[in-house]
Amino acid sequence: MDKIKVGIIGPGNIGSDLMFKVFRSKNLEMGIMAGIVESEGIKRAAFLGVPVSTEGVKAVVERGDIRIAFDATSAAAHVKFNGPALRQAGIVSIDLTPAALGPYCVPSVNLEALKEEPDINMVTCGGQATIPIVYAVSRVAGARYAEIVACISSKSAGPGTRANMDEFTETTARAIVSVGKADKGKAIIILNPADPPLMMTNTIMTRVKNPDVGIEKIRESIYAMVDKLKEYVPGYQLRVPPLLEGDKVTVIVSVQGQGDFLPPYSGNLDIINSAAVAAAEKISAAMLAKGDVL
Repeated sequence: MDKIKVGIIGPGNIGSDLMFKVFRSKNLEMGIMAGIVESEGIKRAAFLGVPVSTEGVKAVVERGDIRIAFDATSAAAHVKFNGPALRQAGIVSIDLTPAALGPYCVPSVNLEALKEEPDINMVTCGGQATIPIVYAVSRVAGARYAEIVACISSKSAGPGTRANMDEFTETTARAIVSVGKADKGKAIIILNPADPPLMMTNTIMTRVKNPDVGIEKIRESIYAMVDKLKEYVPGYQLRVPPLLEGDKVTVIVSVQGQGDFLPPYSGNLDIINSAAVAAAEKISAAMLAKGDVL
């Protein structure tokens, strides 16, 4: 069966976990793992039989058979180097940094409309966990304002996550508006140093325009969205069911990782990677359906 070859730029924790998720895919095949130094991630990929390079995006572009590339580096690197190079080469870019050169993609909300985009942005881990809930509330009751608090284990926040903290809050807030359909959004991230590490937990608070629709209709919309999310993030669950107090809807969700490479408490990394692979699956299926295989 034909598969679409993909590249991963950035062999850190996110890139390594992505690789293991690609191994499970029915449509995707690892074409290359690229970094800029001979890191543990590069050595790991080579040991598993994946072609590797320390020439970064240049190596991905020069292969000639890569159709989709995951960028798991940094916002600055994607804006300056990786995004433009991939676009010029005609390689679909799935950006896991908060750079947001392309449109925001939250698969359970808007993936279908983005299948032909050359560069899609996976927002942030907190965005993937919370924006579907904001959208689920907004589509039935409207959303005047939405605020999310993403609490992740400090041990699951590597150098890339820590380097992008400012971009996290800005990108997530913008996506709460553009994808979640709230009039205004705010995002907060908390690194929890607890040991043993705690699962990723997200609190979503939404001021609704039409509270008179009632909590049952809001819950029905949220439960349907949770079911859709669990199709590609099995560890996603409601910790506190939706509560309606006046015009405020509060929901708390948690995310347990699948343990492909990272420990289960790294639900923040697992959800953005699972969303990225779900997007790549949909894009690759369209390519395969058209016979667009190199």
